[in-house]
Amino acid sequence: MQTEELDYELPQAAIAQHPAEPRDSSRLLVDRGPGAWPEHRLTRDLPELVGPGDVLVVNDSRVMPARLRLRKATGGRVEVLLLEPAADGWWSALVRPGRRVPPGTALWFEGAEVMAVGESAGADGRRWVRPAGDPHALMARAGEVPLPPYLTGELNDPERYQTVYADRPVSAAAPTAGLHLTPAVLDRCRDAGADVRALELAVGTATFTPVSAESLEDHAMHTEAYRIPEATLAACAGAERVVAVGTTVVRALEAAAATGSACACTDLFIKPPHRFAVVDAMLTNFHLPRSSLLALLAAFIGPRWRDLYGVALAEGYRFLSLGDAMFCNRDRRLA
Repeated sequence: MQTEELDYELPQAAIAQHPAEPRDSSRLLVDRGPGAWPEHRLTRDLPELVGPGDVLVVNDSRVMPARLRLRKATGGRVEVLLLEPAADGWWSALVRPGRRVPPGTALWFEGAEVMAVGESAGADGRRWVRPAGDPHALMARAGEVPLPPYLTGELNDPERYQTVYADRPVSAAAPTAGLHLTPAVLDRCRDAGADVRALELAVGTATFTPVSAESLEDHAMHTEAYRIPEATLAACAGAERVVAVGTTVVRALEAAAATGSACACTDLFIKPPHRFAVVDAMLTNFHLPRSSLLALLAAFIGPRWRDLYGVALAEGYRFLSLGDAMFCNRDRRLA
């Protein structure tokens, strides 16, 4: 598949800069399948779309306060975005301005040396950095929750970039489909007969990066760590329909099915013509053009994603991380 097949015109005005209040008042475009006009609802209506036999799976990872504003010994400002740890105490990170921070540079915060900068960690601009002590203690003291680059301001309440069920701080970005859900909505899903289960996938910032290769086959997919409880796997195995809250849940469940491992790192790139082994339906936000997330949606429902996105843009739906959502069932004709 050529990457240009995932392109569409996204007006700047369609990119949501603030979340809907309350959470579950965001709009929900419900796909009714090939040849049918989609339905316009709200995300608080999700309990009416699930029922007995459904397993609703969420990603309960929490976004780390991973953006650190540090200084060199000379006083120069350096921003570090911690991404994921390695086994030896080093972290992969984005360091800005990278050209002015050579390997061996010490970084400081409030008069104390807190980090050393190392060599390149990959072709995508990442660097290795080594926190001087407990990295999570450093983030708690000096960090901020990072927001996607297309958001031009700050959130009044940083918790609005966390799901209500967020648990371990392991992600550099939010599993944004879950931002719409509230405890009341989840309780109503249970009351409707759905089983609600959780897994963890550590979301990386590469999820925002458009695919630059001309062909999807040439795209080097980023890796993300996931952990799926045995109870979640068992519930999915016995479900009539597995409903994933977000592309991160889809990636974790499909990676586990492909490898047989419930706890691993995956570089699975879900794109047409992927054969889905687990997920039957999905709640998802509206994604960037030419992104790996849009490739996943194209694999899930086929080329009609373009018609649905056209309807959403024409009807004033809000796009990307803080925007509205879509509910769709997998097109089984693509299997």
